[in-house]
Amino acid sequence: MSKYLLVLIACIAIPFVLSFFPPIRLFRHTKALILSILSIVVVFGIWDIFATWRGHWSFDKSAVYDIRVINLPLEEVLFFIVIPFCCIFSWEVIKYFKGKIR
Repeated sequence: MSKYLLVLIACIAIPFVLSFFPPIRLFRHTKALILSILSIVVVFGIWDIFATWRGHWSFDKSAVYDIRVINLPLEEVLFFIVIPFCCIFSWEVIKYFKGKIR
């Protein structure tokens, strides 16, 4: 397994499992969640594709798989899904606990 993929799995493991926790229920707004993540994938994916094409950005071949989406390693594409998911999850948890503190 690639190092990059291991980091992504470590990042998403707990937020994904806890996103089903009844008070959080992150997936109750599935459409908004998908649209939010998709917008990040499109905007930053295009930027990353351009940056790698221009040679401003590269990936350590020993840390990623050879599987490419356009010219990006699979792990980089997954990054644009995993990290926004974790951010949205964190935001929802903060909102939940903020409501509990009041």
